Amino acid sequence: MHAEARMGQAIEMVASSDADHQRPPLIGRSTGQGLYLPVNDVDDVYRKVITSGPISVIEPEDTELGSRSRAPDPQGQELSAGSYEPGSSR
Repeated sequence: MHAEARMGQAIEMVASSDADHQRPPLIGRSTGQGLYLPVNDVDDVYRKVITSGPISVIEPEDTELGSRSRAPDPQGQELSAGSYEPGSSR
């Protein structure tokens, strides 16, 4: 699978894994890599992701930068959702 999204000058391109790459193990609560999505309702996104099957890496929690959560996607890549918007003046 392959997808591209454009917002102004920013382009995001993602593709599914097509080879047997080793996935990094969890280090504490995270693999330390993955995709981050800024969202308005972290709890709602987390519920939708978890009900589709993956295990939770980080349940929704509040931090000094806002709320966040993490779960692996179906191919084991970490998906993070949070209320922090990168580049904001928070």
